[in-house]
Amino acid sequence: MIGAWQRWRRQRWLRRHRIPEDLWARVVAAALAHYGLDHGALHRLHALASVFLQEKAIVGADGLVVDDFMRAVIAAEACLLILNLDLADYDPVREIVVYPDSFLVTHETVDEAGVVHTVQRTLDGEAWDAGPVILGWADARPEARRPGEGRNVILHEFAHKLDMGNGAANGMPALHAGMDRAAWTRAFSDAYAHLQAELAHHRPAAIDPYAAENPAEFFAVVTETFFELPQVLWLAYPDVYGQLRRYYRQDPLARLEAARTGAPRE
Repeated sequence: MIGAWQRWRRQRWLRRHRIPEDLWARVVAAALAHYGLDHGALHRLHALASVFLQEKAIVGADGLVVDDFMRAVIAAEACLLILNLDLADYDPVREIVVYPDSFLVTHETVDEAGVVHTVQRTLDGEAWDAGPVILGWADARPEARRPGEGRNVILHEFAHKLDMGNGAANGMPALHAGMDRAAWTRAFSDAYAHLQAELAHHRPAAIDPYAAENPAEFFAVVTETFFELPQVLWLAYPDVYGQLRRYYRQDPLARLEAARTGAPRE
């Protein structure tokens, strides 16, 4: 009953507050065109992104003024991940903080001897457990991405948020009914071990080597690759591609092929 009420309220709100068509056209051209989304998918994404902007605060840091285009790009790409899922998957996300560029973070870690170490790192994005998503706009803006690189900090950080939906980020989000936990574990564990072996032997990796950092980063990186370079992920790790296709309920490779040939798309 609550779900039906929320859907009614959202539809009523969308009739008056949808992202303006001219702004949405700019977002599609700048950030979404290469995904091969058809009219129906873009229509759904437009609605999701519009409600996302109603429910989430997107704020600038270090003097950055976040304009409507920036907000719409962040919302659209975040919602691409949940295009065939549910906006409720992002309920824990209340705020997105956007820096002009990369930002410095300080973390404390405790080693096995109980000694506290302070580590500083410069990041392009970060997702906090039970906290905000943080982005550096210099890397997140569409024009900063190099063709064929397959990197997308917005997809990466929101993949972490989905991963956290099953507790701490560990490379296994809350799987849907009917998905096989053992099959997921086997596909991801085998691919993760293969990537680490390739890097240990100084062989070129098919995906961003940062994926070997830990299972959570592996999930976020393969999510980026799934959407940005689906043919690369399918060739390198077809079982991982298959699991992500089931989880996201999308098939980017088939979508791009359909767009290329003019066949009906999802």
